[in-house]
Amino acid sequence: MPIISTQNLVKSYGQGDLEVRALNGVSLDIEQGDFVAIIGASGSGKSTFMNMIGCLDQPTSGVYELAGQNVSDLSVDELADVRNRRIGFVFQQFNLLARTSALENVAMPLLYAREGELANLNKQQQLEHAKYRLEQVGLGDRLHHTPSELSGGQQQRVAVARALVNDPALILADEPTGALDSKMTIEIMHLLRRLNYEGMTIIVVTHEPDVAAYANRVVTFKDGKIIEIHINEQPVGKSEMTMGQS
Repeated sequence: MPIISTQNLVKSYGQGDLEVRALNGVSLDIEQGDFVAIIGASGSGKSTFMNMIGCLDQPTSGVYELAGQNVSDLSVDELADVRNRRIGFVFQQFNLLARTSALENVAMPLLYAREGELANLNKQQQLEHAKYRLEQVGLGDRLHHTPSELSGGQQQRVAVARALVNDPALILADEPTGALDSKMTIEIMHLLRRLNYEGMTIIVVTHEPDVAAYANRVVTFKDGKIIEIHINEQPVGKSEMTMGQS
């Protein structure tokens, strides 16, 4: 069963002659453990599609199933619950609390966990889980640093750890390297590649071909439709992951 399945997804704004279809019949399956890049020019529909699959907005018509659950018609509160439980977000801007340590920034989403084991963690257990996620992204020695004491790449690593802390089913990364230089871009993309190798489903929205080259599949949007799906036979970084496990 695909972790994401959309069938004829439509998102319209306006009515009648003024109607604009930001998405115009998008059907796409993404399997558990895949690494997909979504690309396209501004206004192509890629960001709208990201909002749909991230449960940040509802389609006008069509069906969206996340891990087998039809989330197309859920209420705003129900969508928020799905986001908190199943999806980790990484954005271009790191969105970290400036006066708060990396550890506390990562632990923050655990305060809103409503179900499962994570909802029952006490404060110390929350910090221990956040520490584990920071160690996973290579920041075990930066737990108590504030964002101003970290490089841009390190801040984005904190943001990735925060996205992971609720044990999501997938990571949605919207232009995750847009605020980084080329060296730090490679650093973050190698991190996402490694997380994918370890089993995490990764979806990246980007306009940068160098970033899309890390994905297993590249889905191109134009005028609200998918116009091409390209399979990367040799994604950047994948061979290094394989060699590291041999």
